[in-house]
Amino acid sequence: MTTYDDQASLTDLSATVERVRRSVESVIEGKPEVVRLSLTVLLAEGHLLIEDVPGVGKTMLAKALARSVDCSVRRIQFTPDLLPSDITGVSIYDQQRRDFEFKPGAIFAQIVVGDEINRASPKTQSALLESMEERQVSVDGSTYELPTPFMVIATQNPMEMEGTYPLPEAQRDRFMARISVGYPNPAAELQMLDVHGGASPLDNLQPVAHAHEIAKLVETVRTVHVAEPVRRYAVDLVAATRNHPELRLGASPRATLHLVRAARAAAALEGRDFVLPDDVQALAMPVLAHRLLPTAQAQLGRRTTEQVVTEIVQRIPVPDPYGGQLRGAPPRRMG
Repeated sequence: MTTYDDQASLTDLSATVERVRRSVESVIEGKPEVVRLSLTVLLAEGHLLIEDVPGVGKTMLAKALARSVDCSVRRIQFTPDLLPSDITGVSIYDQQRRDFEFKPGAIFAQIVVGDEINRASPKTQSALLESMEERQVSVDGSTYELPTPFMVIATQNPMEMEGTYPLPEAQRDRFMARISVGYPNPAAELQMLDVHGGASPLDNLQPVAHAHEIAKLVETVRTVHVAEPVRRYAVDLVAATRNHPELRLGASPRATLHLVRAARAAAALEGRDFVLPDDVQALAMPVLAHRLLPTAQAQLGRRTTEQVVTEIVQRIPVPDPYGGQLRGAPPRRMG
């Protein structure tokens, strides 16, 4: 049972998140929406997939977020020769004790940065499945709990890049959200030359929040109220992906759960203890698009899953907290 001491107030949440946000943005210039979504996923107990072309700051974003929180951090460079045991750990026979001793792998950290995850084989990628979903690792019949909080921040290059393997559907579904950093605008890129021209800004980055503070904020986010019309709206959005003629794979029930959890975190970041339909709508793209698979015809027509999600969001009626349905109008404040 969660007690008051295990939680933080929304005021404490806003203050802590603001410190982390400023810390990350001191390294990642001109991308406030990307930083905000990263913090949303952290507070929603999710995992983040950062997909973009090389050189735009994917790993820098992951490292900046990890260093801004005083917790254990491990980085895994995914390569074709990386083995599953390198991630989860391995049991080694100790001749002195005449027994097997477990040597933890790189996954045993509170924030795990997986660099270029799609350069490893699907077998190695799948080593993350249990840890990301159940926050534990099973090796040789024994189960080992992972620390709390626990978050995987993985980067991947677009599939058109040479030497990449597509993430299995089950692996993509474990990530709460996928974001793209994108190229900086000219002003931000000019500032980057001034800031990054000498030493790396990560060298001077100091933690501005502790792991136990993040754990309390997570408990606070769990208490954010989601009214029945808003829950039904999230279900309707996800259900629409399963019946869409241009999709051969829709979003899973896990996607619905992730969408609501992320909406709770987004509401808390706004200082609200309740979720609005706007919160769900704004997160539909990063939470749902990477889980969907287009049909062959849709691919021939160069239709993307992002376009399909946009169409679904525009088509599904937005719930009116006062009993009706609204189309094309912003939802009113929920009491």
